[in-house]
Amino acid sequence: MDEHARKMALYGQFARVGKALASPARLELLDLLAQGERSVEDLAAAARMKTSNTSAQLHTLAAAGLVASRRDGVRIYYRIAGHEVTALAGRVQDFAAARLAEAERAARGYLGDVAALEPVGQDELFRRLGEGQVLVLDVRPEAEYAAGHIPGAVSVPHDQLAARLAELPDGTDIVAYCRGRYCVFAPDAVRLLRAHGFPARPLDGGLPGWRLAGLPVTVAASA
Repeated sequence: MDEHARKMALYGQFARVGKALASPARLELLDLLAQGERSVEDLAAAARMKTSNTSAQLHTLAAAGLVASRRDGVRIYYRIAGHEVTALAGRVQDFAAARLAEAERAARGYLGDVAALEPVGQDELFRRLGEGQVLVLDVRPEAEYAAGHIPGAVSVPHDQLAARLAELPDGTDIVAYCRGRYCVFAPDAVRLLRAHGFPARPLDGGLPGWRLAGLPVTVAASA
């Protein structure tokens, strides 16, 4: 093999990661796995994909070293292959939103004007939690809360929030978080809370951003 062929072989290996990320379905699966380990069936339900298609997409991610798996009886469980994978996927998303007008418009069309909701940074929330100044709502599905959540956060899934507003204390600042910067659950929750008079803001970056900042995460005893 000559020098050019060896160089192309090397770049071909690098390109495997790019190819694995070049799929909306696989990017969504990485976002879901950033919340915690999930079975193929659970991922398929969350992503609204056929189980067979989900399995094929996960095989591609695994071949590129982005996810790992284990078997428990007849079920196969997948997990993210390290926090650096979450960081890489996040940088791809942020780069696209910053450099591609179409991506920025798509983000705004899906999420609305998140900047107007004044997202809270991880360090600020960590400080305010220590001072007991804030109520933190985890508005992801209960299974994701159980897999890992911000210490002290209360689980109120986004589709239950409207029916549970009476449970929330009046006058307390609220921070809501979900799966990440491009998850719509927290922005929608904040808008609902504000419409009912609660002082609320979203957490910038959601749980993945919190984890990447090296801040503590609690796992439910039943997870």
